[in-house]
Amino acid sequence: MHFMVDGWAPSYGSSLEEVEELAESVNQLDPTVERPAERWSPIAPNGVKAPPTILFVDGVRRIEARLWISPELGGDAEPGLCASYAAGVVRSTTKGATVEIAEVRRAMLTTSDDADNISTRLGSWSAVHAKPDPNRQVFDVLSLALQQKLAELEIICAANARAVSPDDADDLLVIDGPLHGRAKVPRAIGVIKSHQSAYLPSELNRVVGQLQAGERTPVFLLETTWERYSWYLRLPGASGSPWAGIVRVECSADLSKEEAAALAHLSQAVLPRYASEPFKDPRAPQNLYPVSGLERTLRHRLGDPALLRRALLAATR
Repeated sequence: MHFMVDGWAPSYGSSLEEVEELAESVNQLDPTVERPAERWSPIAPNGVKAPPTILFVDGVRRIEARLWISPELGGDAEPGLCASYAAGVVRSTTKGATVEIAEVRRAMLTTSDDADNISTRLGSWSAVHAKPDPNRQVFDVLSLALQQKLAELEIICAANARAVSPDDADDLLVIDGPLHGRAKVPRAIGVIKSHQSAYLPSELNRVVGQLQAGERTPVFLLETTWERYSWYLRLPGASGSPWAGIVRVECSADLSKEEAAALAHLSQAVLPRYASEPFKDPRAPQNLYPVSGLERTLRHRLGDPALLRRALLAATR
């Protein structure tokens, strides 16, 4: 397989600039899971205790180079991405928090049928074939394929972490980001730090702005391209703006309404304890301390981007 490395540094995007609209449209919203819509108001913590073990799962990704892959029998070159990605788990107990698992992978993603693994002096890049989508730009397709590989690795890491303590049946798994593709993981919640879409109508959104630290909205059932239970929670330490410190939390729609409400109460006992502070993290308080530490560890393990890029350039010769 012959390939060329795009001359533009990945941090500046591509010489062929393509943008994906990330906002999701709501297909169905049921705000009456826990309370009738007319009785929506902030819910204070109910005194439930946090479990003795909490697992935090996160992943990072980095585009190392954009490629142009030449077919064996001639024809137009097709784009590809070389990316490093890593996932890991922090185990938090009463004795402290430690990074228990950290796994690194490297992939070459493309829609080309002719693509194969790339071998360099710093290791191999495994070929990942993404299915073309006529409704998306090609680099958006490749980026989504990379995100799927990262989500798969996160699930593997979470399963391995739980296998270490199979008898710990009351732990809680906190996934940094949406649960999409990971909703089948038991005793898991997803924590979304930023808000690109307004899922609630304006009269219910006002309740979000009224939340005090540690309070949450009632649980609602949300369906976009997939279905899950969700609620908003305000973390402590935020500034005075209406949505400061707000995270959206998700759990599986396979649970009963009572089980979803129980996880919502549990999130109030767990997440505020780990809220970060502005002098330590610019994404405070939403970027939880265990997640922040795990991200630093994983990014370090991705390796030096300049060395990886030079190895890819050398492999083209």
